Amino acid sequence: MTTGEALFKQVSYSLDFLVDSIEMGQIGLPDIQRPFVWKNAKIRDLFDSMYRGYPVGYLLFWENAFTEDSRAIGTGVKQKSPNLLIVDGQQRLTSLFAVVKGIPIIRDNYEPETVEIAFNPTTEQFEVADAAIRRDKAFIANISNIWNGNTSLFDVASDYLAELAATRDVSQEERKAIQSAIQRLYNLVKYPFTALELSRTIDEEQVAEVFVRINSKGKPLNQADFILTLMSVFWDEGRTQLEDFCRHARTPSTGGPSPFNHYIQPDPDQLLRVAVGLGFKRARLQYVYSILRGKDLETGEISIERRDAQFALLQNAQARVLDLKHWHDFFKAIATAGFLGGRLISSNNNLIFAYVLYLIGRTEYEVEERTLRRVIARWFFMSSLTGRYTGSPESALESDLARLRDITSADAFVRVLDRLCDANLTSDFWAITLPNELATSSPTSPSLFAYYAALVLLDARPLFSDQKIHVMLDPSVHSTRRAVERHHLFPKAYLADKLRITEIRDTNQIANYALVEWGDNAAIADTAPADYVPIMHARFTPAALRTMYDVHGLPDGWETMDYRVFLEERRERIAKIIERGYATLRERQAVVDQPLTLVDLVDAGEGPTTEFKSSLRLNRHTGQTDTRIEHAVIKTIAGFLNTHGGRLIIGIMDDGTPVGIADDGFLNEDKMSLHLVNLIKSRLGAHTMMYIHPRFEDYDGVRVLVVECAAANSPVYLRDGHTEQIFIRTGPSSAELKPSEIQTYIKQRFG
Repeated sequence: MTTGEALFKQVSYSLDFLVDSIEMGQIGLPDIQRPFVWKNAKIRDLFDSMYRGYPVGYLLFWENAFTEDSRAIGTGVKQKSPNLLIVDGQQRLTSLFAVVKGIPIIRDNYEPETVEIAFNPTTEQFEVADAAIRRDKAFIANISNIWNGNTSLFDVASDYLAELAATRDVSQEERKAIQSAIQRLYNLVKYPFTALELSRTIDEEQVAEVFVRINSKGKPLNQADFILTLMSVFWDEGRTQLEDFCRHARTPSTGGPSPFNHYIQPDPDQLLRVAVGLGFKRARLQYVYSILRGKDLETGEISIERRDAQFALLQNAQARVLDLKHWHDFFKAIATAGFLGGRLISSNNNLIFAYVLYLIGRTEYEVEERTLRRVIARWFFMSSLTGRYTGSPESALESDLARLRDITSADAFVRVLDRLCDANLTSDFWAITLPNELATSSPTSPSLFAYYAALVLLDARPLFSDQKIHVMLDPSVHSTRRAVERHHLFPKAYLADKLRITEIRDTNQIANYALVEWGDNAAIADTAPADYVPIMHARFTPAALRTMYDVHGLPDGWETMDYRVFLEERRERIAKIIERGYATLRERQAVVDQPLTLVDLVDAGEGPTTEFKSSLRLNRHTGQTDTRIEHAVIKTIAGFLNTHGGRLIIGIMDDGTPVGIADDGFLNEDKMSLHLVNLIKSRLGAHTMMYIHPRFEDYDGVRVLVVECAAANSPVYLRDGHTEQIFIRTGPSSAELKPSEIQTYIKQRFG
């Protein structure tokens, strides 16, 4: 395409043309691309705007590249194949089509609903029909009847006037105004819409870019939307299978087979991701749309035969994804990890991506079920606790799937996952990283849910209880209050009144919580620990108390400890309990103290203490040295220094692909090392070099630079011109602290 050449043409369509084209199938309106989310009041406002002659926005279509060999979209029988696919305006067109034709739409709970919009010709007002409006003779209760073709417009007006006249006097002048309003309502089918039609020759990335640029307020398009649209065109049964599965997963079974579970109510795009990961070993959907269009990624040519072959792969994978035996056996693995129900799941990505690995192990490597259940349990525990799929989830899973592509046996599959678990859950993680991550008040913290899972795995009882936690966390039981609740060991009112501690970050720390029965929680209320603990102690023998205190991470005499000291000690104890819980999942105890090799580190992927950079100064897009690349390197080092340390590996792409350091263009490794040292000294300060230890290593045929960073003893600021910034590690990335956060973080991290 030459510079300035338009990617689209602008056309104008009337509403009746659009509606008829949708009904005929010439315009593809895939009602499953996204469930219909507009409220009825918004549909009412749409018709009101059109009635008053206001513009209601552009429509954006994409010419179908397979008009001669396309299947129609939707469940109804279409007379033609779609030559236009909707990119933007689906909600508006769905609203218009549903009301003009009087057909139901599909809500986001996958239930059908008929939208009834009422119109008052005397006031020219639109309303959403309800019982009162349906009784009010001043309204045409459902404007869909205007266009149904069963009665003439004259009859509609006559019937309306007759019913209105039965309730009050109607003057001749008012009759004319009413007739005019009804005629104007009927003529809305001639309302002109401006549409932009994108050329069939452009690709999906360009389509997405166009969408973002013209519709900044809309829900961003993603690759899953594109693929679901393609399924609607070329494999309608597959789209319907996804829809039905998701709908049934939302409703408890009445006795027959059902995908309903206590972990997740999946959406079609989530299950689509599983099928793509299983069928194509891809996590990034960036190229899958092109593949399913039959596009050769090298030549750009589109082939119907290639498209059909790729859809066959997707069809096979989706059948395995939707197999109810696979689905429910997978949740047994999650329960084996101690995570009982969706309330303990901090990330649905983690759940969905674990399902991908489960299916690969079961259906491709035929791992024995008991072995597979335990390895997936370990994997889920690790990936949940470390936030493996937060930040850049597609990149993380893409890297994990890449490690499985050359595997040829069930034993090798298990070894790869175990090796990655060991590489992430090191002794430093348990002793340093995890206690610091427990210093949070977040009620959905992954470390909090891992603690609860560990209590389940250790067969623990709630504090001061003779019941079992796994029984009281049963997700199938619903009552007015949960059987077990989070209790403030040091009640908030006590902390405020006696210790003047009121900040939520302090009062609601994970270390200040324990699971207790709801009755005990209510009875303790705001009582001081020193007062209620002796009462609770009286229930148990000293031996039972020792066991209970051990599993709940409580030191003897905790109720009289200084609160800050208590929090610090209990965080360390909770971290050990989580480690003990995880150890129960191992068929053999992992040797976590064994030094990790560079292969181990790269295999484990990026995380809180590991990051990859493809170069020190080379911008691989421009081929030139770039100070922004250097800034990203120094920012990462600063983040490690200010958090818990870590290592930066230069010469490795984000997905683990080795590219080496040769392209950075240094005369030798000494020159490169000196350049890095000078950058560190000028941007972070010479004193920081005591924490930083660079070295060069061989990896997969190339040389890489490994920069080991210890945790600094004082805050490290990154100088950027006339400003100073402080960065910390948050998961697999480095984030700048806001000015309002710096003082609190320094106080907590450096004391």
